[in-house]
Amino acid sequence: MARSRSEGDWWRTAVIYQVYPRSFADSNGDGIGDLPGITARLDALVELGIDAVWLSPFFTSPQRDGGYDVADYTDVDPLFGTLADFDVLRDRAHALGLKVIIDLVPNHSSSAHPWFQAALAAAPGSAERGHYLFRDGRGEHGELPPNNWQSVFGGSAWTRVDEADGKPGPAERGDRARPAEAAGTAGAAAPQKAQWYLHLFDSSQPDFDWTNDEVKELFRGVLRFWLERGVDGFRVDVAHGLVKKPGLPDYTPPADGGSAGGAEPDVPYWAQPGVHEIYRDWHRVLAEFGPDRILIGEAWVEPLSKLAEWVRPDEMQQTFNFAYLETPWEAAALKKVVDDSLAAFGGVGAPSTWVLSNHDMIRHTTRLGLATPPPQGEGIGPRSEAHPDDAVGLRRARAATAFMLALPGSAYLYQGEELGLPEVIDLPDGARQDPTFLRTGGESYGRDGSRVPLPWEAAKPSAGFGPPRSDGSGASWLPQPEAWASYARDVQFGVPGSTLEFYREALAARRLHRLASNELVWLPPVDAQPDDPQTLVFRSGAITVIANTGPNTVELPAGRVVLASGPLGTGTLPGDTTAWIEA
Repeated sequence: MARSRSEGDWWRTAVIYQVYPRSFADSNGDGIGDLPGITARLDALVELGIDAVWLSPFFTSPQRDGGYDVADYTDVDPLFGTLADFDVLRDRAHALGLKVIIDLVPNHSSSAHPWFQAALAAAPGSAERGHYLFRDGRGEHGELPPNNWQSVFGGSAWTRVDEADGKPGPAERGDRARPAEAAGTAGAAAPQKAQWYLHLFDSSQPDFDWTNDEVKELFRGVLRFWLERGVDGFRVDVAHGLVKKPGLPDYTPPADGGSAGGAEPDVPYWAQPGVHEIYRDWHRVLAEFGPDRILIGEAWVEPLSKLAEWVRPDEMQQTFNFAYLETPWEAAALKKVVDDSLAAFGGVGAPSTWVLSNHDMIRHTTRLGLATPPPQGEGIGPRSEAHPDDAVGLRRARAATAFMLALPGSAYLYQGEELGLPEVIDLPDGARQDPTFLRTGGESYGRDGSRVPLPWEAAKPSAGFGPPRSDGSGASWLPQPEAWASYARDVQFGVPGSTLEFYREALAARRLHRLASNELVWLPPVDAQPDDPQTLVFRSGAITVIANTGPNTVELPAGRVVLASGPLGTGTLPGDTTAWIEA
């Protein structure tokens, strides 16, 4: 049944569901998910109980990084359909009462973008090169990169340009940047030094120069194009990375800093002050279309008090809470991050957001079953030292979800977590497509394990992900494990105790009891070790939430059980279990 679309501050309490298009639903049997496939499955998301869908990139792209390498920001890649298919999706979602949020990738384009191809064909110092961060190399002839920055995906963050005059190509392994044609270079003097371009991610993803006014105007146009087409908001990829420190000084991150950065006090390519004026400008663009359009930042920034600068009243409406996502399943750590989040975001009038999984992270069903999860972006595979305890991981994942969905603010779900899907560890090396895996020679497995296509119907080819191919194989772009059918939606729907039904019950109770808008009031822990508690207890309206993060069984508060993440004892709460109690 369709729900009415609330306006204004709908985003303050919304549950937003991330769709990774190539892995959600395939409509045409090519093994890759697409926009018509998403449209056909929107009713299932309404039945789940979410408020909005966020679509990872579906724009024209060579797909070197799963669509986060954009060649045309205002068209749909034929792999996923057409602009008309997007319009049908938008209309169907809105008719069902769902908001539509799309991904925007402003830090970099694809190297296939017309602007970058023009930059390669133009001379150093040209207006075309001014759209990106081209710099002379170091050394007598520019044979060395301009600085020591490393790519998030491994290797140097610089690629040497193969100039039209025949200068040698890039020194980086396997990378070679050539102009599409030598147009406009005839008669130009050879550069004094070889030039390089910056790419904080893959070499096929050159960084824009956000000091350039034409870059700023390009993205104002992109925003307006999609706003006029009816989108309700934008998730902004690498929202902390657009502005680089003047002079591009050398920087060596700490060994355990993770791939996304932002925690150190002064990283020259993350969280520079100039990003905020960009989002103030974008805020004004969105305001032209009414009060209910939103910006959501993917900003890996610490501490939370600094991250809150992204959601001041004249900037973004939300930003992802990665500090919460990376917090271990421990009572004291969870209480601290919740308190810090509510204080930081509340201090600028923004809602806290809560998230446990996304397309860049090991699924929390697996992550919470690991003694020590690897750093973000590294992934897990068959040669990893640590392997998860699947039973413990699922039990903790359900408990962590029940705790998260009771918190005030907005929550994010990643496709498939409502089915209890684990990370796929045993993907063959030959099937992996993440640039991290390729650029590190397999040393980091990357993110493919969280992106395996969804199972919908157990008895069908590719577990219902899409129709069979002409050869009858039903193969998907990443291979699904044989066990995937046991997680399929059709074998869980309506089955008491299934993970899908647990999510449906949790989302319905969250809405009924208005947990997202209530004030959180902590209550004393109920276990026998008050100095080192394993339980978290808080009050939200008429609901008492108790999460048991330890191994010992504890007593349940009196009252009616509204929700439980797992089986309960008689008046007791087992370890790694969360319950909602109505007094």
